[in-house]
Amino acid sequence: MIPLSTKMRPERLEGFVGQKHFVDEGSLFYNSIKNKTFESAIFFGPSGTGKTTLARIIAGELDGSFVEINASTTGIKELKEILKNAADRFHGLMKETTVLYVDEVHRWNKLQQDSLLKAIEEGIVKFIGSTTENPYFSINNAILSRVRNIYEFKHLEYTDILTILKRTLTDSEKGFGGLGVQYDEEALTILAKMAGGDCRVALDALGFIVDNLSEGQKLDSSIVAEAMQKQTTFYDKEEDKYNLLSALQKSVRGSDPDAAIHYLARLIDGGADEMMIGRRLMVMASEDIGMAYPNAISIVTACVQAARMIGFPEAQIPLAQATILMASCPKSNRANEALNAALSDIHSRKIDAVPAHLMDSHYGGAARLGRGLDYKYPHAYGGYVTQQYLPDNLYKEGVRYYKPGENGSEGAFKKYLDELRKIDKTNDR
Repeated sequence: MIPLSTKMRPERLEGFVGQKHFVDEGSLFYNSIKNKTFESAIFFGPSGTGKTTLARIIAGELDGSFVEINASTTGIKELKEILKNAADRFHGLMKETTVLYVDEVHRWNKLQQDSLLKAIEEGIVKFIGSTTENPYFSINNAILSRVRNIYEFKHLEYTDILTILKRTLTDSEKGFGGLGVQYDEEALTILAKMAGGDCRVALDALGFIVDNLSEGQKLDSSIVAEAMQKQTTFYDKEEDKYNLLSALQKSVRGSDPDAAIHYLARLIDGGADEMMIGRRLMVMASEDIGMAYPNAISIVTACVQAARMIGFPEAQIPLAQATILMASCPKSNRANEALNAALSDIHSRKIDAVPAHLMDSHYGGAARLGRGLDYKYPHAYGGYVTQQYLPDNLYKEGVRYYKPGENGSEGAFKKYLDELRKIDKTNDR
């Protein structure tokens, strides 16, 4: 039996949903397909985001031969035969280029990948490779240099998945349009959100549900919960999500790793996607940890990126690491407070111009305007020299926006800045 996710693949570009950052109508990518000028490319991103579907659409739009293979099941012998047949078509009477789609191309070794080079270079094939791995690490540089672009596919927005689910329920040719399935709007929304950006998951779940509905039974949230084997109460109240995110941040800010991991678990169990959680974690790394442990933002960002790449369920592991790290390390909001104080001054009072010695002097005539003439290059003075940087009125007032605390690494930064200010006082005498 053909899975619903396979049956519902659109055949024309107009029917493709998602990836609007490069597939949108009028984009260069879109026009290259319509104008039949599309060149070799690599599609990179998580499963269920449209890589195979788009490759098949491109092949159909280009009106050429199409060969689709999976790198995990195709060896070099089969590949050479495919390339030989493509060369025969290209050098024959029709001069036909073959669109060669290689799914999971990262699974090929260097020798197998290199077998494609001549065919790509001579235009015998228009190569499309898809991978869930970062192509800059998993694909040879020789291949990367010969493809036109690397297109990153992102998890679908739940609204995109919802559009596809509704299309499926009304499509009489490939979907369930002829069955008159009754459904709650809320139930479809829940299913779209639970799919975690993976359209294949959503469609195959919908197929399972519709195939097994009792006569006259309505597709509601309880049916979705049964099909997905997951509670749906989280999705019934949109505000719950924000309450849990707020509790997570406040627990981290309060240095309570047990409470923080509890709220993270509730978010994950309720179906919150990794980027919803990840965005809040990255904000917290700067807002609440800040200068007390400056490396937190780098570590947390790496954890969020890892979560996004591997997807759930494994994504919960780096998210938990980031949460525990931040709840357990020193806290400072002084960088955020400094910015807010500076913005407040900008919005509420007149600020003098940038001092002339700090203005750009890399153009003809700057010296005649007095720009940059008295600037002292700190590196020429061993790394620091007393000099005015604030606008005149703020400098004369002795304004200080950043007021470092003593927590963690910020204590060392405070000590360093205090020493510099002692030097300034000595030089001002």
